[in-house]
Amino acid sequence: MGEVLSQQEIDALLSALSSGDVEADSFLNQEEERKVRQYDFKRAVRFSKDQIRSLTRIHEHFTRMLTTFFSAQLRTYVQFTVNSVEQLPYDEFIHSIPSMTMINLIEAPPLNGRFIIEVNPNISYAMLDRLLGGPGVEIEKVESFTEIEMRILTQLYKRAFAGYGEAWESIAEIKSEMTAVEVNPQFLQLVSPNETVVLISIGVTIGEVSGTINVCLPFVTIEPVLSKLSSHYWMQEANRRNASGNSKEPLKAQLMNSTVEVVSLLGETSITFGDLLHLEVGDCLTLDQLAKDPLSIMVGENKVFKGQVGVSGKRMAVQVLHRVKEEEQ
Repeated sequence: MGEVLSQQEIDALLSALSSGDVEADSFLNQEEERKVRQYDFKRAVRFSKDQIRSLTRIHEHFTRMLTTFFSAQLRTYVQFTVNSVEQLPYDEFIHSIPSMTMINLIEAPPLNGRFIIEVNPNISYAMLDRLLGGPGVEIEKVESFTEIEMRILTQLYKRAFAGYGEAWESIAEIKSEMTAVEVNPQFLQLVSPNETVVLISIGVTIGEVSGTINVCLPFVTIEPVLSKLSSHYWMQEANRRNASGNSKEPLKAQLMNSTVEVVSLLGETSITFGDLLHLEVGDCLTLDQLAKDPLSIMVGENKVFKGQVGVSGKRMAVQVLHRVKEEEQ
């Protein structure tokens, strides 16, 4: 709606028109200019700003998962951050990436078809160098990947990107799987050249090496869940979870399936380092408790139960007698 003029402003405008200070054609030209808007048919805008923001939140969650995974695998801190999220033609994306790179093709039902997670070669070689015991250096120019390098990197990326569906858990239940790897983008025709895709550029830092990982999502791939990529849907889902009161149930179910280490402690003793060096087969060590005394059952580093040694079938076993009180722990 246009700005509402006061009576004094209307009178001044009519007076200017009558005196010829302002021409009516100028208003018509301004009105015509406002109706004209440039539109590039080669860069069709098919995603709203709200949907782009939702995709940004999803991939920020994905980057946190990648940071945890690669920091553990490479035994050094690896930083992943979302640099940009934009929509562009598929052909433009293909021509923007190196001619020799790691292109991982991902299937994620119920999403349609496949999408791409492309890892720049300098990042791939830095990861490979760390896996093989090196400091994690980059190579200035990558000519080609050897068969052994491809096998190692493929196995690494297959485990890393298997959790991509978890980043979408607030939108839909998605199971992702890496199905193929390509190194030359010119041989890869995923969709038509003019098809609109969303390009998520993720910055990666490994020590002094930096590069990018690009996630390319074609419009046809995420079309089944496009209606859910809105703030209105996110708010509805949050209210529904709060109303049901079951938001803790998935966490509880995952916790119940966790594996913990349980150790039965027969006893403890201490000896000098000199005695330790002279120990031989058949020597006996005296422990700090009798054979008939209850044993401590450890969960992690905590004494949780007391038990006694026995046999179950043909296996050694420990029977739980009672739980250790907090003050005894």
